[in-house]
Amino acid sequence: MKLEPREYQKKILSSIERNGNTLVVLPTGLGKTLIALGLIEKTKKKSIFLAPTKPLARQHLNTAKEVLGLPEEDAALITGELPPKKRKDLYSRRVISSTPQTINNDLKNKLFSAEDIGLIIFDEAHRAVGKYAYVKIAERLPPETLILALTASPGGNREKIKEVLAHLKIHNIEIRTHEDPDVAPYVKKMNKIWIPVDLGPEYLEAKTILKEYVDKTAKSLKNLGMNPQLFSKRAFLEQRQKLFKMQHPSKFRAIFFSTCLLHALHLQELLETQGKEPVIKYLEKLSKSESKSAREVLHNPEINRMLKLVKESADHPKMAKLLSLVHELKGQKIIIFVQYRDQISSIITQLEKTGARTRPFMGKREDFTRKLQEETMDAFRKGEFDILVASSIGEEGLDIPAVDAVIFFEPIPSEIRTIQRRGRAGRFKEGAVYILMTRNTRDEYYYWASIKREKKMKEILLSFQNQFRAGAPQTKHSETKTEKEENKTIPKKQEQKEKPRAGQNKLTDFIS
Repeated sequence: MKLEPREYQKKILSSIERNGNTLVVLPTGLGKTLIALGLIEKTKKKSIFLAPTKPLARQHLNTAKEVLGLPEEDAALITGELPPKKRKDLYSRRVISSTPQTINNDLKNKLFSAEDIGLIIFDEAHRAVGKYAYVKIAERLPPETLILALTASPGGNREKIKEVLAHLKIHNIEIRTHEDPDVAPYVKKMNKIWIPVDLGPEYLEAKTILKEYVDKTAKSLKNLGMNPQLFSKRAFLEQRQKLFKMQHPSKFRAIFFSTCLLHALHLQELLETQGKEPVIKYLEKLSKSESKSAREVLHNPEINRMLKLVKESADHPKMAKLLSLVHELKGQKIIIFVQYRDQISSIITQLEKTGARTRPFMGKREDFTRKLQEETMDAFRKGEFDILVASSIGEEGLDIPAVDAVIFFEPIPSEIRTIQRRGRAGRFKEGAVYILMTRNTRDEYYYWASIKREKKMKEILLSFQNQFRAGAPQTKHSETKTEKEENKTIPKKQEQKEKPRAGQNKLTDFIS
């Protein structure tokens, strides 16, 4: 191997060799890939490196070739774009980099055998939940296959982390943070700067009017016995899903009000954190819908008063702050992360007016082809432009080593995405993260929620790590004593049909 592993990487490699299937949680930019390559070098059988996207799979293959000095005939990138016969021939090679969907389909169709796999690496391992292809692949693996799971952030939910550990048959956890003594010497300084923004009078008035509609609709649900969660989108959506499953005379009325409220809460978020264009475009989208809830929202007097104010107002004050910040950072390489696609084109337009060299970066769902993704990233690395305005597709794994600053156009409540966004800066040199936050709005709620969830994630991981280490001596892939006990005491969540009890007539009896 051309690169010498750092001391903490050597310790992690040693731990994997002793304990078998391992989840490695390491901040972005601190060498998770090198740990994977260290294992590939020692594996005599076939090694498969999985990544969620084709550009990332290609990146891993190129890194493996360069660092391990692999000849062309020993390594291959396999994607679904290749015909089955060609893929079958390539599976004879020792190192394969691919996407999970391709590997799962080819194992299912017996283009190659799982018995041939000595090592499999699941990059962005927090995806190993539900029906994602990582789960099916892990099920097909024989017990002797070594599994390495890599992530910067598996999430702050204990049950979700436990699900990832179970699906990937993990018996060992190696976690490092920026504060750990063996990692700290390699961490580049990164400043995190919160930039507060105040809504102007027109936006404040529009916000007040919209709140009237939200409160009125929420009251209609409360009258039916439901206490809607108005600040946590996740909690509201979970609550709403339960409405569809219940048997109750008020079911469809409650679904109608909850759908109206869902539209209103989304409008509230766009108004408070994004600006006029996303609000207008969302209402235009609703105007094309024939649903009863869409018509109710569009014809509501409060919504129309709010829309009139928004159309007459200037842009959200965040835009002026963003343009000012970009001007201050002139000459630096910047990524601006944006939650909503419509906002990307608005930001690009405003930046171009100032003479900034900028391009968008989005997913294929936005008709941004894979070829265009690769061309954009290559041009960014070469310095053909300075500012990348990206949707969530830019958060995971892509190697952009020269970024000086990351700007969040808005905070996001997901600790996984916050960590990934933040990790784009300060990888090989000092960097900065700027977070635009509108005061007294859900921006503040999301900001503190992500911090709380990130802290909780570390606590949960350390508790699982301690459980594994406190367990009985284990063979390479045995289940720890602690895990067996936990599996007995915490049964898997099972779906149960909810039946009304005698005298039950409130929605809260069903959804609490």
